[in-house]
Amino acid sequence: MPIKIPNELPATKTLAEENIFVMTDARAVSQDIRPLQILLLNLMPTKIDTETQLSRLLGNTPLQVELTLMHTRSHKSKNTSEEHLLAFYTTFDQVKDKYYDGLIITGAPVEMLPFEEVEYWDELCEIMDWSTTHVHSTFHICWGAQAGLYHHFGVQKKELDKKMFGVFPHVADYKRSMLFRGFDDVFMIPHSRHTTIDRADLEKVPGLKILASSEEAGVFALSTKKGRQIFITGHPEYDPGTLNKEYCRDVAAGKPIEIPKNYFPGDDPTKEPLSTWRSSANLLYSNWLNYFVYQTTPYDLKEIKDVKETTDETI
Repeated sequence: MPIKIPNELPATKTLAEENIFVMTDARAVSQDIRPLQILLLNLMPTKIDTETQLSRLLGNTPLQVELTLMHTRSHKSKNTSEEHLLAFYTTFDQVKDKYYDGLIITGAPVEMLPFEEVEYWDELCEIMDWSTTHVHSTFHICWGAQAGLYHHFGVQKKELDKKMFGVFPHVADYKRSMLFRGFDDVFMIPHSRHTTIDRADLEKVPGLKILASSEEAGVFALSTKKGRQIFITGHPEYDPGTLNKEYCRDVAAGKPIEIPKNYFPGDDPTKEPLSTWRSSANLLYSNWLNYFVYQTTPYDLKEIKDVKETTDETI
């Protein structure tokens, strides 16, 4: 089934060329089903790239998804035009009285700042608090995951000696996790970050379960009971060339950066990188949409506020 996004969104043309089923507004209104309402809080500076990457994954499932894009009102984007934001994005003030099946909070290039010094931190905290009563399942990515773990559970991030940069092997710690149903015993995921969260700190938090991790990259996925909140520390949504762009950017800027691990064939930056995580990324988002959103969300979204966490875990 398709993802419903505005016809003029740059992602629409890209996804159509990749045979991702994109539904027009006219076609959507003729279908007698309730699409999943997914809200995307895009904190990345390269908003068009990120909205395309996530639309690709959300559109590659059997479920009809209606995607709403949101940006923070307390931060002015330097890399995305005001025209694009006005045409395709909403703000929290415009959606705070609505309910959503799912919310995705992306990463952001602010990880070296203390959380409270991030320009839009107060607004983000308001959105994260709102999500506990207005969203059935919230999916936090990279810095968004660190921010969520800090705000909801008080877990602090820690600076790494050097950037965690590359594509790393992972395993499922909790073998029964529905989020990793169908995954290989070892699967690859990109990481690109200067900070981490210690496993020992996470294991002290009641109600959090570690679902998957990497020996080198650390904890990758966590969940609360029933998956109402999911935290992903890597970037499974990345395109094959995203790490290359970041590497070339840092090299051009004269920053100390190592070649991303397990990315270029033979660690040769002149060679075309291979995507070794595409199937895992598609399966991860498909499992989230199916098991943690579609299968359990109330038909009447206003009932989300009455859904309680229980000890009957399905994660």
